[in-house]
Amino acid sequence: MQRICLFPGTFDPVTLGHTDIINRALPLFDKLVIGVGRNINKVPMFSEQQRLEWIRDIYKNNPKVEAVAYDGLTVQCCKEVGANFILRGIRYVNDFEYEKAIADMNRSLEDNIETIFLTCLPQYTSVASTLVRDVLKNGGNVSRFLPEEVNETIKKSGIAK
Repeated sequence: MQRICLFPGTFDPVTLGHTDIINRALPLFDKLVIGVGRNINKVPMFSEQQRLEWIRDIYKNNPKVEAVAYDGLTVQCCKEVGANFILRGIRYVNDFEYEKAIADMNRSLEDNIETIFLTCLPQYTSVASTLVRDVLKNGGNVSRFLPEEVNETIKKSGIAK
């Protein structure tokens, strides 16, 4: 049986914090599906298509990585892609408390799906998509927080300086 893992998030935009978690999770799984979740409570800065394109571009040379968009419950997406694991990145203690509650609910819904937590490297604890968007909206330079593929697109769009 393959070890397939879903890494859900909005990835708006994809940051070096995201790629750090993905890269460190790759040796643990046979396949890693990056799930770009559609959240009705969030209005993304970047289109779903753009976020999927970034992930596919960053990992174009890694056949273990796939990107999908999904609606609804994360455990339902797990069923659709055949994942028995959910990957979550943890920056701070309060992230763990929040993520554990979600993991407990997911396990209540589907007891065969395990949530795996990876802590981010110290240099990425302050790299959150929300903060990156705020800096971008206010004309700041976010290039050191983003993969090159994301930086190139943002520069071409004229959003970044």
